[in-house]
Amino acid sequence: MVLARVGAGKTLIALSAIEARPDVRRWLVLAPKRVCDEVWKQEKIKWDSPLWLEVATGSPARREMAFESGADVVVTNYDNIQTLPDLSGFDGIIFDELTRLKNPSGKRFKDLDKAIAHIPVRWGLTGSFTSNGLEDVFGQCKIVDKSLLGRAKGAFVQEYFYVVNRDWGQYEPRPDALARVMERIKPATYLLENQDYADTLPPLHVVPVSVAMTDRKPYDDMRKHYVAEFAGQEVLALNAAAASQKMCQMASGFAYYDGADAVWYSQHKFDRLDELLQENQRANTLIVYNYKEELAELKRRYPQLQTMDSPDAVERWNAGKIELLALHPKSAGHGLNLQSGGSTLVFTSLPWSLELYEQTIGRLHRGGQAHAVWVYALLTENTIDERVWGALQDKRSISDAAIEELRE
Repeated sequence: MVLARVGAGKTLIALSAIEARPDVRRWLVLAPKRVCDEVWKQEKIKWDSPLWLEVATGSPARREMAFESGADVVVTNYDNIQTLPDLSGFDGIIFDELTRLKNPSGKRFKDLDKAIAHIPVRWGLTGSFTSNGLEDVFGQCKIVDKSLLGRAKGAFVQEYFYVVNRDWGQYEPRPDALARVMERIKPATYLLENQDYADTLPPLHVVPVSVAMTDRKPYDDMRKHYVAEFAGQEVLALNAAAASQKMCQMASGFAYYDGADAVWYSQHKFDRLDELLQENQRANTLIVYNYKEELAELKRRYPQLQTMDSPDAVERWNAGKIELLALHPKSAGHGLNLQSGGSTLVFTSLPWSLELYEQTIGRLHRGGQAHAVWVYALLTENTIDERVWGALQDKRSISDAAIEELRE
C-alpha cells in the first residue's frame, strides 16, 4: 500500500512501479470515474510511459473493447465492479483511492473480493487510511492482503475497540489500538514522507472565517425544538439526525422543506463571500458548495460562475479563463488537476468527511501549483459549522498520528 498526501504523485508512482514489475502480465486499475477519465491516461502521456493503457468507462461496448484490447493496463471505475468481465487474464490490481473499499460488508466489496480471488499482486493508493476513524482501516487492508488484519470485521473490532453502546453499534478504539494496528500494517505500507516532495509544493494557508448571523431565532428553534418557522414556511425535523442536517443548511441561511424546495432567512454567508472575493481582487476562485440551493444562490449572484458541467470547464479554468468555478466535494474530490488556473478556494459549507475535505483542497495544492494556496472556510458563529470544523481537525489529528506510527 502506498500512503502519500494529496498531490504527491501517487499515479506516477504506480506507473513507475508497474514498469518495474515485468513478471506481472496484466494490470487492472480501479479508480473513481473522474480519475479514470482525466488522470491515468494523461499521466501516462505526460511522463511518456511505454505502457499500453486503456480506459474502460462509458458504454458497455466501450468497456468491453478496452478489456479485450490486450492492453498492459486497463483502468475502470468502481461503479463498474458488479459488471466486470472475466478477470482471469489479470494478475495485478491497483486500488486508486483505496478508501472507496473501506466497507467490507457492502455488496460491491464482496463482489470484487470474489472476482479478484486469483490475483496475487495487489496495491492500494491512498492519502489516509483513517480519514473517518480507525475502523476504516480494516476493509482497505482486507482487500489488499487478508493476512494484515484478518478476514473477519467482528474479530478486528473485538481486538482493537471497546463497546460504547452495543444497541447503536457504537465503538471506540482502545487506548493502544492505533499504534498496534499501524505496527501490523507497517511491513506492507510505503509511506511517502512530506519532506520527499515538500519542495515541489507551495505554502498552504487555511483560514477559518467566522461569520455572524443576525437573526438566530430560526436556527435556535430548530436546535431546541426540531421545528422552525420563517418566510411563511414551517421547517420540521423528525429526529435528531434530521435536525442536524437542517442545522447545517440553516448555518448557510436556508433550509429545505417539502422535498426539494428551499426557503431563505439569511444571506450572511454569501454577503461575506462577496466581501472575500473583493478583498482578493476578484482572483480566480474555486467555490465549494455542499447543497444544490447553495449552488443556485451562487448562480443568482454571479452570472460569470461556471460549474464542472460547463463545456471544457477544466481546460478553461487551467487556462485562466474562468473567474469563478463552483464544485461539489463528491464530484471533484478525486484526481482533478486544477492547480494551473488559480490558488484561492472558498468553502461555503464544509463536508463532514476529512477525505473529501483534503481531496478538494488537493485540487489546487498539488505539484505544478506556482503560487501559495489560500483556503477559506466560512463558519457561522455558534452553529454546527464550528462542530464540523472541529471534527475535521480531530480526524486530521488521528490521521497524523497514524502516519507518525508508520514512520517510527
